[in-house]
Amino acid sequence: MDLFGELQPQSRWEFELLARRMGYRLVAGIDEAGRGPLAGPVVAAAVILPDGEDFSGVDDSKKLSASARERLYDLIYEKALAIGVGISDHQVIDRINILQATLSAMREAVGSLCRPADYLLIDGTSGIPVSIPQRTIKKGDSASISIAAASIIAKVTRDRMMTAYEDVYPGYGFREHKGYACATHLAAIAGLGPSPIHRKTFRGVREHVQEEE
Repeated sequence: MDLFGELQPQSRWEFELLARRMGYRLVAGIDEAGRGPLAGPVVAAAVILPDGEDFSGVDDSKKLSASARERLYDLIYEKALAIGVGISDHQVIDRINILQATLSAMREAVGSLCRPADYLLIDGTSGIPVSIPQRTIKKGDSASISIAAASIIAKVTRDRMMTAYEDVYPGYGFREHKGYACATHLAAIAGLGPSPIHRKTFRGVREHVQEEE
C-alpha cells in the first residue's frame, strides 16, 4: 500500500507525519546492517519514535563515525517508544539467501516491538511478509528519521557482535572490519580457512570451503 506516491520529503519527519495524518499512530522505521559481509549475521531493527523529541544527529548510520553511532544508540534507546531487533545468522543466510534472511530478520524485529506498529517504513525496495500496512523507501535511511534510527540500532548491535567474535575466532580481524571483504580479511580466510561464522555461499569464502563440508 503506497500512501504517498512519489513524495519527496521536505523534512526527515515527513513520512512519519503523513502516516499519522492518515490515522496511523505507531509508525516504525525498519533497516538492516550486514547484508554485504562475508561473515556473521544480518541484523535488522525496528524503531518507533515519539513526536516532539530532539533527535538531532540521527542519520544514515553509514554517514556517522563509530563514536557518534554509539552516542546516538544510547539516545534512541532512551527516547524511543519501542525498539525491536531481529537476527538471521550465517547458517540462515547460507540456507535461504541473503535477501530472504534479511526479510526474516526484519519480520522478527517488527514482531519483537513491545508496542505493536500499525504502519511500517522500510529501507529499500522489498516489503516485509507481515500484514501491517507498509511502504518501502529507496535510500530510506537518508529520508526518514525512524529508518535512520533503525539503521543506527542495527549497525551498533551488529558491530558489537562482530567485535565479540574477535575473541572467539582470533586471526580474522573481525574487530576491525566487522566481516566485510577487505584485503586483510580475504588473506586471513585464504590462510586460515573459513571460520564457523563465515557465509559459505559467498564469493571470497566458498572458494576455500573444503569439499567434504
